[in-house]
Amino acid sequence: MANAEQNKIEAGGFVHSVYFWLNNPENAAERKEFEHHLTKFINSSKYVKSKHIGTKAASDRDVVDSSYDYTLVVTFTNKAAQDLYQSEDVHLTFIKDAAHLWGKVVVYDSQSIL
Repeated sequence: MANAEQNKIEAGGFVHSVYFWLNNPENAAERKEFEHHLTKFINSSKYVKSKHIGTKAASDRDVVDSSYDYTLVVTFTNKAAQDLYQSEDVHLTFIKDAAHLWGKVVVYDSQSIL
């Protein structure tokens, strides 16, 4: 089992959190297509240090926004690695191949200070 130090994002590390709202979230075929494109892309990235692909959790609290359909959270060693990821061919191909499936995307980026 990994300890907390192994999972810690080092100072200067970069976290890229992406939230997707699908055009047709009830369409199982489109969900499967989106998941295929997303996992193919993220598993091929040269720059991603850690990854999480998920769907909204059952969290019934006023402060939780559960309006999205999918989330992608990836970490990078630093902002420079994230910048390279943004122009990486597999990232651009994902956008080209899957953009028709979503109506909205929101990104939250943060840089570790500890």
